[in-house]
Amino acid sequence: MNDELRELYQQVILDHSRKPRNHGEITEGAVHVHGDNPSCGDEIDLYVKFAADGKIEDIKFSGSGCAISQASASMMTLKVKGKPRADAESLSQDFRTIVTGEGTVKNEDALGELQLLEGVQHFPQRVKCAMLGWRALEQAIQMRAAGGSEGTTSSED
Repeated sequence: MNDELRELYQQVILDHSRKPRNHGEITEGAVHVHGDNPSCGDEIDLYVKFAADGKIEDIKFSGSGCAISQASASMMTLKVKGKPRADAESLSQDFRTIVTGEGTVKNEDALGELQLLEGVQHFPQRVKCAMLGWRALEQAIQMRAAGGSEGTTSSED
């Protein structure tokens, strides 16, 4: 990673971790997933409200943890809000590919600034941090399909 990209990465991560977007709770009609990363103590509570057509109508999160876990969750909420379920699932798969370095990204343009998290692939423990919110989103989508509204996920799974 060149110096300019490294600086941009740090600025974006710090901005999203200090001022997370879509931070809070949705109290009515949302699927709630609690996720944790036992190896470092990161925690997230994700609330996803789905429209009747399956589109992600609203999404919020709360929790605590390192800058990477909180920034990744913040960036995720911006990217998936208003998106159909299939688009959110595709974005999640592409993000996983970016941070693990395994596989082929299908739609790099859709990732936008999420691509700045690509460097975490060199730090396996940080991959779990970056993926925490995304794993919660994946579970929320599965729960919505199954008719559930509460669940838990772990980065250790």
